[in-house]
Amino acid sequence: MASNLEAILAGKYPAKDHARKVAAYLKQKGLKDDGVIYLEGQKTKFIEDNDSEQPFRQRRFFFYLSGCLLPDALLTYHISSDELTLYIPPLDPDSVIWSGLPMSPAQAKDTYDVDKVLLTSEINPSLAQLGSQVGQNGVVFSIQGQISDSTDFVPFPNTDFLAVKTAIEECRAIKDAYEIALLRKANDVTAQAHVAVYKAAKSAKNERELEAAFIATCIAHGCRELAYHPIVASGTSGATLHYVNNNDSLIDPTTNKRKLNLLLDAAGEYRAYCADVTRTFPLSGKFSPESREIYDIVLEMQLETLKMIKEGVLWEDVHIAAHRIAIKGLLKLGILKGTEEELFDKRISVAFFPHGLGHYLGMDTHDTGGHANYEDKDKMFRYLRVRGNLPAGSVVTVEPGIYFCRFIIEPYLQSPESSKYIDNDVLEKYWEVGGIRIEDNIHVTKDGHDNLTSAPKYADEIELWINGS
Repeated sequence: MASNLEAILAGKYPAKDHARKVAAYLKQKGLKDDGVIYLEGQKTKFIEDNDSEQPFRQRRFFFYLSGCLLPDALLTYHISSDELTLYIPPLDPDSVIWSGLPMSPAQAKDTYDVDKVLLTSEINPSLAQLGSQVGQNGVVFSIQGQISDSTDFVPFPNTDFLAVKTAIEECRAIKDAYEIALLRKANDVTAQAHVAVYKAAKSAKNERELEAAFIATCIAHGCRELAYHPIVASGTSGATLHYVNNNDSLIDPTTNKRKLNLLLDAAGEYRAYCADVTRTFPLSGKFSPESREIYDIVLEMQLETLKMIKEGVLWEDVHIAAHRIAIKGLLKLGILKGTEEELFDKRISVAFFPHGLGHYLGMDTHDTGGHANYEDKDKMFRYLRVRGNLPAGSVVTVEPGIYFCRFIIEPYLQSPESSKYIDNDVLEKYWEVGGIRIEDNIHVTKDGHDNLTSAPKYADEIELWINGS
């Protein structure tokens, strides 16, 4: 697997295929004549009141059609001639003193999957030539707010600043083999970083030490950038879905003992493609009885829903299945009371599992194409970031969780309608568990799925890693 992965990644990012895919989408949606796609990469930006550059993150729409991570670059794709051109900044003698020689057009042509490489100073003459070629009904497609003031679209009879953004968003949902390889590589590095945190868990005193172990491992193994700001949440902070302080002590000040668990939601980014992995583990090296009970429910939620995933499955059905497993598990522990159907109909499980089961993954952690409906009146589906049937080639996270968050649960306890379904006395034993989430990245295939995530997740295995066995 490793050698095959490296062989794929040794090739060029398939920018030309992506351009053709986007053009086909535009034609499917009504483009009858010729057109040109024009996209700009992210500009170099400087820190306010400082002459240092801000950290660079390439625009994803531009990268999808170029594979280029250079700042200040541009591209055109002429649909009828199938010609993809990359424009890179010209050499600036002053900047060479500080930054060295930039990539040359010849080097860029060898590096990227494009037909031509020109300089950005040539863009307007090139647009003028392209404008004369598209004919009286031709269109230039670009993205509103991502066009330089100096760019001249006058030669084109028509402009469209909406369609290409939508086209790229929809096309990005289905990944090709190269993109899957990028995601697998990001996951492989992420798995190594999670293991590094397991190894540091018993000796660390503060959340930031574990964050540092994670980041150092990612950088050392090729993920210079992170997919998102890590969540390193100890104790009851694990019940905060997007906790980002990452600076709390791992020792409970009231007991002077180590907190029960740490929820680590952290991942590397490799060549603009993101992993997204969560693991929850005991800081002592051994799950408490209550923690293990909840962990086993969450793991069952994930393992059973994974069995459902294949081309065409309705994501809402997978999400519902996770809730039903949560209800059964919490009923068995005595936290919930009533019948399974009544608890499901009353949406009581949302108090413990308030977010969606997962989201699309790719160049963005919450990737495009999911068609979420945040106006949904049904609270079980309001935060579901993917709606509808999963296509083969998509990559989705599967991240069930159970959380003991007072802010969310106490309104249920105070309501005469919902409080009768929760046993407050039993619940009291579980507050210190905080939150438990397990998240993997899943490539949907025609007949099933491929789990891209290899970070250890079975409880006994995690305990062995933490204890150095």
